Amino acid sequence: MTRAPAALASALLAVGAAAPTTTLPTFSDVAETAGITFQQSFGDLELSNIVEGTGTGVCVFDYDNDGRLDIYFPNGRWTKAVNDNRGRERAGQLRNALYRNEGGWTFSDVTEKAGVAGKGFSFGCSAADYDDDGDVDLYVLAYGPNELYRNNGDGTFTDVSEASGLADPRWSVNAAWLDYDRDGDLDVFVANYLEYDEGRFRSFYAAAGYPGPLSYNGTTSALYRNDGGGRFSDVTKAAGLWRPGGRAMSAVAADLNDDGLADLYVANDAMENDYFENQGDGTFREKGLLLGLALGQNGQGVSSMGPAVGDVNGDQRLDILIPDMDYGSLLTRTGDFYEDRAYASGLAEICGQYIGWGAVLLDYDNDTHPDVFIANGNAHHLYAEDPVLARNDGTGRFVDVARTAGPYFQKKWVGRGATWADFDDDGDIDLVVVELDGRPHLLRNEGGTGHHWLQLDVRTADGRRTAIGARVTVTAGERVQRRDVIAVNGYLSQGDPRVHFGLGDAARAEGVEIRWPDGRTRRLHDVAADQILIILPEAD
Repeated sequence: MTRAPAALASALLAVGAAAPTTTLPTFSDVAETAGITFQQSFGDLELSNIVEGTGTGVCVFDYDNDGRLDIYFPNGRWTKAVNDNRGRERAGQLRNALYRNEGGWTFSDVTEKAGVAGKGFSFGCSAADYDDDGDVDLYVLAYGPNELYRNNGDGTFTDVSEASGLADPRWSVNAAWLDYDRDGDLDVFVANYLEYDEGRFRSFYAAAGYPGPLSYNGTTSALYRNDGGGRFSDVTKAAGLWRPGGRAMSAVAADLNDDGLADLYVANDAMENDYFENQGDGTFREKGLLLGLALGQNGQGVSSMGPAVGDVNGDQRLDILIPDMDYGSLLTRTGDFYEDRAYASGLAEICGQYIGWGAVLLDYDNDTHPDVFIANGNAHHLYAEDPVLARNDGTGRFVDVARTAGPYFQKKWVGRGATWADFDDDGDIDLVVVELDGRPHLLRNEGGTGHHWLQLDVRTADGRRTAIGARVTVTAGERVQRRDVIAVNGYLSQGDPRVHFGLGDAARAEGVEIRWPDGRTRRLHDVAADQILIILPEAD
């Protein structure tokens, strides 16, 4: 289905969606000129099963500590248990890719030198300094054993998967880092999808292309506690997270109930979602159905993809945007419970004709209101769909602005993962989007609104790593904005670890408050806009 004409799109939205009062930014796809020639693949010539159709994400991190954000792309492989014999010609031809940011919108392929080409059929990736040595390490989620690469600090990595205890043999798709027990080091929650049967089940509607998720048994995801010394222990059962029938598509760790502890939200495919609330004693309690976080707007089961967490409506509470195979969900907190405002916000009309995967909440025009990007594409066929760019008008509604956002938005794509980063440190948020079977897109935000911004790089006390799980609140004029430091956010992907705030016309922020995961807080006053600040806790 083609995108609705602008006049019709306006008519579909309820009266009250204010027209933009300023020139909106456009995006330019600069992947080719930047030197990113990587080719995404699902390891076969034609889609034939759910493993191939799941696609991949993308990870943004500074692997060499040069102050510039680099990009890692997982990729499929020809795998006997997954792919057809007709695709055997791709055996040994595919790999993951790491691109180093050289500055000036140029990137170089350093995969082989860094030693991170990968071994298995990969899906998601995330990066964190798990050993607290000042170098960001890389975790790749795969069909089969996962791969943990320890950063050697010299531009290379060492595969420590087996020794670390993180070589989970199941089909893993995403990993969210958090300090769930507040002991000062980073633990990791691994989202596992389902038990694929290597293609034995063939009773399905032929036009669907291949069997869906309910044709296979679910499995449990896993929480791994960081024991120090480079070792992790599986504490899933002890932590109350054992869920044998789950079908996790992605998970996000964030403080959803504002008690200073990292909770877990897991988006499951073709079944209810899970909200695991951190109890503060090393355990979690599942409260998804109780709080309205388990199902879609009308109580139906949904095919949830990657959950994106952020304060969409400006009430200083975290909301959850979940793309789906139809309208998706926008879960916002009302009192102690959540309601799905996908329809009330206008997102249902914008997204309902698409199959959504990678969602990004970003203030792309720096007007203080988070906007929405979603990568779309058919789930069972290589059928392309329009990407979504929806502008938050500040009243709780979204307006489709994709038609005027640049050439990338004038074509259809078979999209999967997507993430955000300010690659050139100009205060305008850029995007990376991956295809199921094609080259990735590096979308440079051309800016042009004249709005102000502020970015905060929140660090632990020694300054060596990102303070994952910290909370930042910025007050500028009449607007109070809140963000959590959660780079792993959305479908199979990780974005810029710095928190970004659009400030609109405000040239200064009257106040900035940071709450670290250990409970310490720091307040800054009269902070000038249009800068990137590294923030450490004050000395005790």
